[in-house]
Amino acid sequence: MKSHAKAVVIGGGVVGASVLYHLTKVGWRDVVLVERSELTSGSTWHAAGGMHTINGDPNVAKLQQYTINLYKEIEEISGVSCGVHITGGLMLAGTKTRYDWLKMVHARGRYLGMDLEFVDLAEARRLFPLMETKYFVGALYDPIEGHVDPWGVTNAYAKAATIQGATVEKHNRVVELLHRPDGTWDVVTEKGTIHAEHVVNAGGLWAREVGRMVGLELPILAMEHQYIISEEIPEVAASEKEMLHIVDSDGEIYMRQEGKGMLMGTYERAGVPWSERETPWSFGHELLNNDIDRIAPSLEVGFRHYPAIEKAGIKKIINGPFTFAPDGNPVIGPVRGLRNFWVACGVMAGFSQGGGVGLSLANWMAHGDPGADIWGMDVARFGDWATMAYTNAKVRENYSRRFRIRFPNEELVAARPLKTTPIYDRLKAANAVFGDYWGMEHALWFAPAGTEPVEEITFRRSNAHPHVAAEVKAVREGVGLTEISSYGKFEVGGHGAEAWLSRMMANRMPAIGRVALTPMLNDRGRLIGDFTVARLAADRFFLVGTMAAERYYQRWFERHMPDRGVVARACANEWVGLSVAGPGARALLQKLVRDDLSAFPFLSFRSMDIGMAPAMVGRISFTGDLGYEIWMKPEYQRHVHDLLLDAGRDAGIRHFGARALHSMRLEKSFGTWAREYRPLYGPVEAGLGRFVAWDKPDFVGRAAALETRDAGGGPLRLCAFRVEAGDADAIGDEPIWHRGKPLGWVTSGGFGHSVDASLALGYVPKDVAGEVDGFEVEIIGVRRRATRLPEPAFDPKGARMRA
Repeated sequence: MKSHAKAVVIGGGVVGASVLYHLTKVGWRDVVLVERSELTSGSTWHAAGGMHTINGDPNVAKLQQYTINLYKEIEEISGVSCGVHITGGLMLAGTKTRYDWLKMVHARGRYLGMDLEFVDLAEARRLFPLMETKYFVGALYDPIEGHVDPWGVTNAYAKAATIQGATVEKHNRVVELLHRPDGTWDVVTEKGTIHAEHVVNAGGLWAREVGRMVGLELPILAMEHQYIISEEIPEVAASEKEMLHIVDSDGEIYMRQEGKGMLMGTYERAGVPWSERETPWSFGHELLNNDIDRIAPSLEVGFRHYPAIEKAGIKKIINGPFTFAPDGNPVIGPVRGLRNFWVACGVMAGFSQGGGVGLSLANWMAHGDPGADIWGMDVARFGDWATMAYTNAKVRENYSRRFRIRFPNEELVAARPLKTTPIYDRLKAANAVFGDYWGMEHALWFAPAGTEPVEEITFRRSNAHPHVAAEVKAVREGVGLTEISSYGKFEVGGHGAEAWLSRMMANRMPAIGRVALTPMLNDRGRLIGDFTVARLAADRFFLVGTMAAERYYQRWFERHMPDRGVVARACANEWVGLSVAGPGARALLQKLVRDDLSAFPFLSFRSMDIGMAPAMVGRISFTGDLGYEIWMKPEYQRHVHDLLLDAGRDAGIRHFGARALHSMRLEKSFGTWAREYRPLYGPVEAGLGRFVAWDKPDFVGRAAALETRDAGGGPLRLCAFRVEAGDADAIGDEPIWHRGKPLGWVTSGGFGHSVDASLALGYVPKDVAGEVDGFEVEIIGVRRRATRLPEPAFDPKGARMRA
């Protein structure tokens, strides 16, 4: 066994083998995979092996397309067959709502280059003669679906990697991981120690155990998963073509051909975790005891929908564990605070996503960047609130809902409430409808007194619509109050703070008592954050950004932190916030502070007492109206909240929630992180070029961003649109058509109540971004006429915001 390696990959399932192969593709030959048993031990060997390109996250869908196209490559290199069966597939809809969902999938596929096609039920039955059409209303055909041989794929990855210089060590368990002071690792195995520069935890069922070796509790949990294999079915045996891959979401069933019968699997509502606290090292090529009663309700539906399977009978039942993250997406990337320690786990759809995971991680390790926008899979999306109990509750929920529709306005209930702020009870008493953001409860909108604070879930405008309109009206015509605690915050200090922040951020740092808005770029000159930077003193800064990306930012900051002179500390839970906005905001706040607010202009920031409470106040508002953001320690929030309500009562002050804020930021064409601002885009494309100090001598990403700017600014432009919608607004990921061709995509959408119009933000090619007419936005299968707005729909000159 080797004693030294550039990287050690722990785990010989499909994900670990893919990571190993992709490391050799980026030129790392001195890499070792260590597997406790045989390759595919754990979850891989008993997987159904299905593969598909469709995913709710378009960026993950692109990686799934890459994975499927990769199989031919690794077969050619390794000489090992992956057992690829491209059968095509049908996604079946049993209800009108599900059919609407399929229309949205079909629309998203347009700009992803997918060749999806609606077929009527007669054609669906011709393509898949086992179905009983009376249970369905429509079907979507995808030619790039099918299944593979799990053993073949895993061994093809491994063999291709070894041909390119890698080493595979089987029957050799890792027992300890020791971090040296220089950041390298001693990987202690049963057969000796390997000194490695990098370690990848691709432990699958044992990823938690490997994580615990370095003090890390990963948010993943294994669930028992069952599928059946039928006896021979005459229609299958007689067919000249292999049966299609089937997803019957309303029946909560997936199917494919297996031999001369069919494989039918389900994600049952009453899912059961496996080895909730720890995975036994002795578990290997084993299956779990069958529990057909647990999946009987789903099988009964399947037998009704596909009576030939019931007639044939069950030949075998497979029950094996698979790991899931709380949101069902993989967990990959570098771990903050553990230099050169990487994770690639929770990949339950390994044969659709394994190649993309390996590609992204190898790029990240070799080049410092995954090369794609994989925020939806980044380990940094989970905070310390994702405990074992939280993970258990959310994984159970996610598993039971795998085939159920997640409506755009739907808030899931498991593991809630978890984090609450001191005014949670006040907002609840005001009839708030709450949402969950990064584990924190926040008010979405407020139902009228005496009514149930419940929102109907729908793709269309809900019962919240008129009440959100009233909240927006209150802000635009008077004054509104909202909580803003659900932002990420950092305190940055030290004698080197200004120089460090100037290097990290693309804009100049503000003067004392002022605020700067600034993008943050990666080395490729792409957007990885947008911040409000307030300066309280020469060496003291307060940053406000996206709470969901707090760990992402921490990891990035630590990577670029100098040895001395700067301290950057995440403090999201130490500062809670309230904001007052609207024409009456200044008069309201003036009642409670000694400072003269007429001498406190736009983008000012300072410490003030609000009543008896010490606070920090910024003259800024995401509503695009006259407004103030007020930050205080949690123990003062109830006091400040009550003071603001009392002082604003005569002015008709009203609570407003996140839905109203969303409406108002669309009216101002304000973008937000994870929607308009992502690593897919550069600052010029996103309309943030004016917030980049191009003449600053050195900031991260400057060279790449400047090169792109000088070459035309990138291929895309963020635009705002007024949409002639019906009873449904764009929500995001809809295609934008121009003169009959789908050329772009929506990033955010909704209704602008102040301007009485459906609005959308989205990216289109720059050569059409200057046009006003000829656009359409496809909403639930209908192309709606859209007009590009050359300026924001509300207060285009920003006079109210700066008043």
